Amino acid sequence: MKKKKKPKVVINELLRTNNESLRKLHAIVESTMQEENLIVHNLLNPPADILSRGQRVSDKVARFGGSWGFIIMFGIVLFFWILYNSIVPRGAEFDPYPFILMNLILSCIAALQAPVIMMSQNRKEEKDRQRAENDYLVNLKAELEVRNLHLKIDLLMEEQISRLVEVQQVQLKLLEDLTARK
Repeated sequence: MKKKKKPKVVINELLRTNNESLRKLHAIVESTMQEENLIVHNLLNPPADILSRGQRVSDKVARFGGSWGFIIMFGIVLFFWILYNSIVPRGAEFDPYPFILMNLILSCIAALQAPVIMMSQNRKEEKDRQRAENDYLVNLKAELEVRNLHLKIDLLMEEQISRLVEVQQVQLKLLEDLTARK
């Protein structure tokens, strides 16, 4: 025969199990927060790029070659080149009218500048790809965390419902005892 527990003992046991589950939940939340801090720290402080001399040069050339400063400076140089070679007396100019030397220099600059800029762009594209991968991983982790939270909430609700049923059973027994005493 099963010995009946007093309602006070049953209620104390229910409160104790409720406190234990709250402690477990707090521990889970703390560990999740610590993991989140690690991810945020890694994203805010990415590892530094180690660039070779050629990569640094290509970045500087691309930065300068794609700027308004370069375009304006180059326009001024071309303007004075053409002006000087048009105004000076015949025989004193260094690049007469069809400006063949100027065209050769422009072609050489374009031929050298284009691959250097492309090297810089390729490296930056690789960096963007790595950022996109990091974003994907962060989004995937967030999705997994949301799923875990849903599972935890479902488990908590199941536990609370079972506890409520136990509490109601205890209350019903207490009511039965009270009505039996009358």
